[in-house]
Amino acid sequence: MRLLAVIGVLAVILAISAGVFFFGGYYSVSAQQEDPPIVKWALQQVRTASIDHHAIFSPPKPLDDPALVKAGARAFAERGCANCHGGPGVGWAKFSEGLQPGPPDLKDVAKELSGPEIFWVVKNGINMTGMPSFGAIKASDEEIWSIAAFVKQIGTVKPEDYKAWSAPQQ
Repeated sequence: MRLLAVIGVLAVILAISAGVFFFGGYYSVSAQQEDPPIVKWALQQVRTASIDHHAIFSPPKPLDDPALVKAGARAFAERGCANCHGGPGVGWAKFSEGLQPGPPDLKDVAKELSGPEIFWVVKNGINMTGMPSFGAIKASDEEIWSIAAFVKQIGTVKPEDYKAWSAPQQ
């Protein structure tokens, strides 16, 4: 019984200490510092679980459809995605270096996430990362699926193809 009382007291002390630390302003929200490892780990776990739980959509057509991938390259460029994520033959904009956490390399994302998961992220954005919601700006699901298709293929797209596909249409 005494052990439970000690555990309870320690839990209360820990909760009060955490409250003072976070709500007292001692935790820095500066983008010039990396998050402590435990915060970084917790945010990654929550993000991964949330995306996995919510990404329940099915693509309207195969994401390896060449026309869909080309349309996605154009939408990717027009929506400014390359500013933060770069693209085949295109470097990241300087300002993206100041984002914390930094934007992921989409060649890695394409390996880690399914098409529906990429669709969900693009449509909904991710809080506290700088990733905007394309659904909030009324991008159509068709356009978002095309971006997801392009991202799934981004590691195999040649820079000259991306340049041609993303060129403004005349």
